[in-house]
Order: sequence, then structure tokens, then C-alpha cells
Amino acid sequence: MASASRGLGVGRRLLAALEHTASQAGCDRMRLDTNPALTEAISMYRSSGYEEIPDFNDEPYAHHWFEKQLPTSS
Repeated sequence: MASASRGLGVGRRLLAALEHTASQAGCDRMRLDTNPALTEAISMYRSSGYEEIPDFNDEPYAHHWFEKQLPTSS
């Protein structure tokens, strides 16, 4: 089932929806983490404007941390 969903842009649409919701709620940035096994996620984050930043949590399975500035909503 998961392989049938690959390439449909579902992850990118979910990420965009999360960013929109966060921006509407007044958040000025989003942070996330992942591990090196999730190469597609890392690539998607980078291509979506996320920049790698230093570790910001104690998640034992995270090896990559990202941040993106969100547009301010009016």
C-alpha cells in the first residue's frame, strides 16, 4: 500500500498543509527532525526550503534537524 502512494506528492501536500496551519496560528518557523534512513524525507525537506540546523532536541533516533522560516500571515 505505501509503495502505491509513492510519487503522488502526498508527503509534500501534508508538509504544505502543516506549514499553512502553523503560519495561520502565528508561528514564524517550523522545526523538524528525521534520521538518515529516511532519505526521501530529507530530500523533500531540503527541496521545500528547510535548512539543516544543530540538534534542538534529545530525540535518540534523530540525526538531522531542520528549520524553515514561515511567511507571516495578515
